Amino acid sequence: MSRIAARRRVTRITVGEPPRRRADFLAAEEPLEIRVGGKALTVTMRTPGSDVELAAGFLVSEGVVHSADEFATARYCDGAVTTGDDGVSTNTYNVLDVALAPGVAPPDPSIERNFYTTSSCGVCGKASIDAVATVSRYTVDEDPLRIDPATLAGFPDALRAGQAVFERTGGLHAAALFDGGTGEMLVLREDVGRHNAVDKVIGWALLNDRLPARGCVLMVSGRASFELAQKALMAGIPMLAAVSAPSSLAAELASEAGLTLVGFLRGPSMVVYSREDRLALDGPSAIG
Repeated sequence: MSRIAARRRVTRITVGEPPRRRADFLAAEEPLEIRVGGKALTVTMRTPGSDVELAAGFLVSEGVVHSADEFATARYCDGAVTTGDDGVSTNTYNVLDVALAPGVAPPDPSIERNFYTTSSCGVCGKASIDAVATVSRYTVDEDPLRIDPATLAGFPDALRAGQAVFERTGGLHAAALFDGGTGEMLVLREDVGRHNAVDKVIGWALLNDRLPARGCVLMVSGRASFELAQKALMAGIPMLAAVSAPSSLAAELASEAGLTLVGFLRGPSMVVYSREDRLALDGPSAIG
């Protein structure tokens, strides 16, 4: 199986000191081709691991599947092999074929990627912005989630504590799904791509029959983009929280859809951009 971290010799240089040569670890990045029914749909650069969840979450984000019973099977293609110097062929585990359940419509051709999806931007290669703004089967506007800000403030530390690969490489994004009622972390996934980490989390929810993810909070380690807000909505998640800033389009989408959007969640402070009624606030708001 592919590695999630790659070992490499490096030279560390500090001005005024002798150079130091040592082994270091880098976050692994390899292509994954996702096929549906044998037909290529997309190629994304990702950190190997949780590939079935990644494919499942991607299909949820694109509106292809909405529940576990619509996702039949997934298997690595035996033909995806590489031949080493010794002449021995090994499976690269970089091509995954998904079979949908009988009666489930195949992906619309409009969402097919025309070129590689980069690990930094999942929007690249989409036919149009209309393909991004897929209408979700779920609505979050009336989700009764209500959470204490003190509970929410603890999520970034829990996220960081669970990033095993990040501790070794320093080069991965993370996403996690929390139960808004208990504060329990339900699942955490890491990847070189922000959108991949979120798709892995959503894929976990799909495969565990937890969609829509009512009463949950999606926590991400970076910024909150339009696409991440859209992915939360597609999975029926009523709150998206990020340690960094949201984009203007993410805030606009959140306001229109009834998604609670929280940014700059660091320590005891945070900024709420939409649906602040889901946070249990004490006393009147200060005006400044």
